Amino acid sequence: MKFQVYKRKVCTCLPRYGCIFLFLVVFALSFVIDFMDILENTVKSTIHSSYADRHYDFCKFQPLSLKETREEHLLLKSIAWPETPPLPFPHYLSKTSDPSHSSFTILSGREDGEWHKDDNLEILIKMYDFQGLPKKFGGDVLLARLHNPTLGAGVVGQVVDHLNGSYSAVFYLPWEGNAEVEVTLVHPSEAITVLRSLTRKHPDRIYFKSFFRSGYINETTVCNVCLRPTQQPVCNYTDLSTGEPWFCYKPKNLSCDTRINHSKGRLKKNLMTTETLFQSDVNMKVSIPASGPSCVTVLPKTKGWSMVSRRTVKSRPSGYYFHGVWRALRGHRVPHFNTSSAITQCLKGKVVHIYGDSTVRQWFEYFNATLPDLKEFNLHSQKKIGPYMALDYVNNILVTYRCHGPPIRFSKVPISELRYIANELDSLTGGSDTVVVLGIWSHFSTFPVEVYIRRLQSIRRAVVRLLSRAPDTLVVIRTANPKNLTLYETITNSDWYSLQRDKVLRAMFKGLNVHLVDAWEMVVAHNLPHELHPQPPIIENMINVLLSYICPKKGG
Repeated sequence: MKFQVYKRKVCTCLPRYGCIFLFLVVFALSFVIDFMDILENTVKSTIHSSYADRHYDFCKFQPLSLKETREEHLLLKSIAWPETPPLPFPHYLSKTSDPSHSSFTILSGREDGEWHKDDNLEILIKMYDFQGLPKKFGGDVLLARLHNPTLGAGVVGQVVDHLNGSYSAVFYLPWEGNAEVEVTLVHPSEAITVLRSLTRKHPDRIYFKSFFRSGYINETTVCNVCLRPTQQPVCNYTDLSTGEPWFCYKPKNLSCDTRINHSKGRLKKNLMTTETLFQSDVNMKVSIPASGPSCVTVLPKTKGWSMVSRRTVKSRPSGYYFHGVWRALRGHRVPHFNTSSAITQCLKGKVVHIYGDSTVRQWFEYFNATLPDLKEFNLHSQKKIGPYMALDYVNNILVTYRCHGPPIRFSKVPISELRYIANELDSLTGGSDTVVVLGIWSHFSTFPVEVYIRRLQSIRRAVVRLLSRAPDTLVVIRTANPKNLTLYETITNSDWYSLQRDKVLRAMFKGLNVHLVDAWEMVVAHNLPHELHPQPPIIENMINVLLSYICPKKGG
């Protein structure tokens, strides 16, 4: 009707043929707009249908633009893991990957059989099952490193899956002297089949709770982003600014606005009958032996010689350890801030805002314990939850920490302190005196990766806005890292889950003016055991990398 009125008004001012021409133009434009809408919806539905089997429909996702939908599609494609045959029932270990039967072989170096500094060392890994038969498909999760305990040296290797039961690992040789190869089976390929199924069938296997209270009446209900539909009404706590979804079952006798706090629930029991695939010292985080020598001697660098690996190496590692100190191989040098006065001098006049999970809370704790003039201000926050704030009044240093919004496995977080990182970034002025540290990955491992992708897209938009209004703001992102695995930890936070999210994180922020602290490589390359919260020597090196971004020309 509006179009007809508009047409009549215009046509009274135009000749007859001009009116017809205008009508045809408007009709064509309307057709093009409708066609584009149909095309966009078709693309979205096509992309989503390709991944429809990845999660149950009770997981709620905020809608994406066409551009974001395409990005999600590419991200999911980039982290796609090799398919493995379905597990037979009943399940037996006999035909699954066995680290004790498997082996690796160091391939020959130069024509003279020598290796020199800055060369690439390559190994071939062959996987066998518990019957001693060679595996015919890929999908095993392997970690590789080169190390020398005497020199306090270590560097990660890049593993390539040939999808036929064999793998290659390529190492850059950054030091002279002895170098020993270590290969670890994190999970057999058959275990990945189980982990995939867990996320598809039980994305709510860790549930959360909220406490509601009004006067003398109180109730506790279950909450999640993946909340199974029941006859019980639901409270919708989707964030209005970011669109991040969160839901709780409504209390029977209280309203939704009486919610007091958020807590981690428990892991649902009896989720699987394939525990044999997740046995420490059998097939989980177990070393694979060498077939032949496991060590090489690295000679001094030869001028004018450049050795190329047989395999395509995407890039050098981000760094390596030497004498226990992390040395960067990309970009800038990492000085060693080995005194509290050197750290204080670097942070002088700075405001450091740390947002994320407990793995970056460690950084706040490090500053608080290391800098004698940095005094924590008592905000009466709960231990290990925050928020935290510490101030060095004389040197004008402020360091803060705040946890990210749900899903987060902390206990009794007040609702007023449940804040999304994107909203916090939007509240910052920014500038050359502002440092922003982000670390968010560990609490998203049980959910479909789409939940994590959307959270990072929201944070990235906020980072872009921050850098647009204050380009001198320094943004540093801590990556994921492997950890010690038990059966519980594997179901909730397997290294495979972390690896997938780590790949997404790196891809999401690639090309932006942000800096990474490569926690994955820094943990794998070190001789200390893998832990969710790395031990102090590794944290100290992470802090050195952070400080090298803040003060690139200074150091102790």
